[in-house]
Amino acid sequence: MKTLKYIIAILFLTGSFLACTDQNDDESLEINPVEGLFKIYEISEADHTVEIYSEKSTLTVGYNEFAIRILDKASNIYITNAALTWMPMMHMESMSHSGPHSILKNVVDNTLYKGHIVFQMAGNDMEYWDLTLKYNFNGQEVTVTQKLSVDQPADGMKKTQVFTGADDVRYVLAFVNPKEPKVAINDFQAVLYKMQDMMTFPLVENYKITVDPRMTSMGNHSSPNNQDMVYNSITKMYEGKLSFTMTGYWRINMQLLNENGDVLKGEEVTENHPESSLYFELEF
Repeated sequence: MKTLKYIIAILFLTGSFLACTDQNDDESLEINPVEGLFKIYEISEADHTVEIYSEKSTLTVGYNEFAIRILDKASNIYITNAALTWMPMMHMESMSHSGPHSILKNVVDNTLYKGHIVFQMAGNDMEYWDLTLKYNFNGQEVTVTQKLSVDQPADGMKKTQVFTGADDVRYVLAFVNPKEPKVAINDFQAVLYKMQDMMTFPLVENYKITVDPRMTSMGNHSSPNNQDMVYNSITKMYEGKLSFTMTGYWRINMQLLNENGDVLKGEEVTENHPESSLYFELEF
């Protein structure tokens, strides 16, 4: 009798485990890899469609995250391992140039590519950005180009700095996080690139960015427990801490220092010098 009870118990547990496994498999299949993103462009070719997503509904000057995938129209399945590469270009009236951008990383079962682009300037009626994509589809190399609309940030806050350092190198510094700042100690992230030529913008590693947030409308007071930004080789971003003691407008004064500690841009905030020429702006 005991043996029968054990067999029944084992069968019950096995059935419960299989039911949970099936449920978990169903849940994993239901995960949407682009949930929370905006589909900003769709490029339709004869046998496939390229979908371009962003974290924002509108591309703006500064740091923009992208996600891209390719749909096979015949099978209605997103293809894997497309070896996707990209190149953003700004077409001006007298010249053209690229902008800082990451490599595209293949994620989510190899069907989704993610990366970021830093747009240094907005487009207008005569000048515009476009994005060229190259990838493999059914064994063939395909190239497509999509014109992009890039606007100034709606809040008018300064979150991108393009400048020439004391070393005569052209730099692009762009704010990344916090996207939703709070009255607390916030994780602070930014990306730093330099201009090698009109088409090449390599990452700048192992520099340091000092951080001094000030509330200009409240006597230019600062806040405690801020941490200067240092380079993280895993995220490939500069990371530190921002302390906000109240809501309102904050000017984040910064200085860029090279590996030797030489100041390349920005000034220390003092009573006689209330702001740095290198800064970001936040209001919340």
